[in-house]
Amino acid sequence: MNRQELYAELEEILATYCEDCFLKAYHRKEYGKANAHKFCIEKCTVGQKLKEYGKKLS
Repeated sequence: MNRQELYAELEEILATYCEDCFLKAYHRKEYGKANAHKFCIEKCTVGQKLKEYGKKLS
């Protein structure tokens, strides 16, 4: 998979799962932006998948 395909896949995942995510909105409202971001990266399965894609791009 080349970089353009990876970016396209990332955009699709973000638009599908993360844009209207209830958990992200809840954590952001209750605990703040930084905590919501940390939750998404560490505990959300979609966030973990995005993290894997990020490693491939590095």
